[in-house]
Amino acid sequence: MLIDYQNVNIYQGEELILKDVNFDIDEGQFVYIIGKVGSGKSSLLKTLYCELDLYPDEVGKAEVLGRNLVSIKRKHIPALRREMGIIFQDFQLLHDRNIYRNLQFVLKSTGWKQKEDINKRIDEVLDKVGLLDKKDKRPHELSGGEQQRVAIARALLNEPKVIIADEPTGNLDPETACAIVSLLHDITAQGTSVIMSTHNLPMLDKYPGIVFKCEHGELVKEEKASTKDEKATQDGRADQDGRATQEGRATQEGKATQDGKADQDGKAGQENDKH
Repeated sequence: MLIDYQNVNIYQGEELILKDVNFDIDEGQFVYIIGKVGSGKSSLLKTLYCELDLYPDEVGKAEVLGRNLVSIKRKHIPALRREMGIIFQDFQLLHDRNIYRNLQFVLKSTGWKQKEDINKRIDEVLDKVGLLDKKDKRPHELSGGEQQRVAIARALLNEPKVIIADEPTGNLDPETACAIVSLLHDITAQGTSVIMSTHNLPMLDKYPGIVFKCEHGELVKEEKASTKDEKATQDGRADQDGRATQEGRATQEGKATQDGKADQDGKAGQENDKH
C-alpha cells in the first residue's frame, strides 16, 4: 500500500477542512479527487507531501510510502518527496533557463552527479512526453500544453512511485487537457500511481479510474465514475426491452386471435358445405 489514511482530520490552521478521511492507494492506480472549489481537494494532496501538517491527535493512521506522516522529521521530508512526482496547475517552471536546464536542476538537487547519466535521463523523460526536440527552448517559447508536459517529465525524473497532480488541466483547452490526462493515465501501466484533482468531469468517463469526492467536509469514495449515466442507460434499455416484450406479446396475441378466427371460419365453411 503506497498511501494509507485512516480516520484523518485535515485542518487549515484552526479550520477543519475534511473530517474522518479514509483514503488508500496501491501501485498502478489512477485516482481522481473531485469536488467544488474550496471543498478540500488541494488540502488533502498537500498533506501527502507534507506541505500541510497533520495533527497527531487528529489522526488514526497516516502513512505515505512507508513513512508515518505524524512522526516524520522535517529533515526526512525531502527524501519522501524525491519518491514522488508533483505536478502543479501553474507548471512552476524556471523561466530563466531552458527546458534541459530546468530538468538538470532537479536531478542535481536530488543527488545525481554524472553528466552522462543526467543527459540520458533527461532525454528519456522528454521523449516519453513527446518533447525531445524542445529541450533547448525556454518555457515562454512553449504552449501551455507543452509546459504541462515538461512538468510531467520533471515529475518522472526520479521514477516516482506516485505522481500527485493538482488540477493539471485547469489552465488548458479541452483538447490539450485530454492529451495530458491520457499521458498521465498511460503512466500507470508502468506501476506508478497517479492521484489527480480535477473539475473536468467528462474525463472520468473517457479515462476511468478510482473516484473520491470532497463534499460537505468529507471524502467519499464513489462506486463508479459514471454510475448515474450507466443507470440512465440501463433504465432506457429496460424501457426499450419492456416495450419490445409488450409489443411482441401483442403481436403474438393478435396473430393467435387472427389464426383462431381463421380456423373457426374455416370449420364453419366446411360444415356449410356438408349441409
